Amino acid sequence: MIKAPGEIQLMAESGRLLAQVFGYLDRMSLAGMATLEINDRVEAFIVDELGARPASKGQYGYAYALNVSRNHVVCHGVPSASVRLQDGDIVNFDITLEKNGYIADSSKTYLVGEVAPEARRLVQVTYEALWKGIEAVRPGARLGDVGHAIERHARHHGYSVVRDYCGHGIGREMHEPPQVLHWGKPGTGLVLREGMVFTIEPMINQGRHQVRTEADGWTVVTCDGQLSAQFEHTVAVTGEGVRVLTVRGEERLSMPSLE
Repeated sequence: MIKAPGEIQLMAESGRLLAQVFGYLDRMSLAGMATLEINDRVEAFIVDELGARPASKGQYGYAYALNVSRNHVVCHGVPSASVRLQDGDIVNFDITLEKNGYIADSSKTYLVGEVAPEARRLVQVTYEALWKGIEAVRPGARLGDVGHAIERHARHHGYSVVRDYCGHGIGREMHEPPQVLHWGKPGTGLVLREGMVFTIEPMINQGRHQVRTEADGWTVVTCDGQLSAQFEHTVAVTGEGVRVLTVRGEERLSMPSLE
């Protein structure tokens, strides 16, 4: 569970490369693109341009480099040649990347074209909730503090937090202990220690928190058909605070001081 400084540096390199993948996505004109085409472009970029491996491909029998979760899809959406993104969609891309034996995991929800104000607001609050959770990470804090910070922000804005899925430890394996819940009570849960590395990845729903899995065995959707958004970063607990290993270029200018 505890990573040595050298291991964290290797994970930071994976995170740096993964941030470049999102920079590549940022430059795409997403409207009208088939989600499978996006997947194939991302895989080629990871392999050919970055010399890395898309860690999701082959994990648990999954066949793709990314998850693409659109509108009411909460997570684990499967790329499709027949589904094309449309103006007004919100869509989350969840991507894992392995380099030098270590994995980084991150996701970002994109606004496609002109998005309705209520959808834009959900995406913004979800992003804020992610950072509320990150800001709660420090040695001696507890995982319940992280979950409480996220849930409090979401509920303040009238949204619900998905409870069926959570963040996780990460390193040589994509999923390691501990589980990182996105709700909780302050002062409860595992005590955070320097060297822990895990993901924080809240899924925030416009309506109720209940979800269901579709017949493909992967795609998770909201039970009430309302929108869901997600953001994710891989973080490391440092001696004084937290280091965001997957921080993207545009975030470095605006992120709070966390160490």
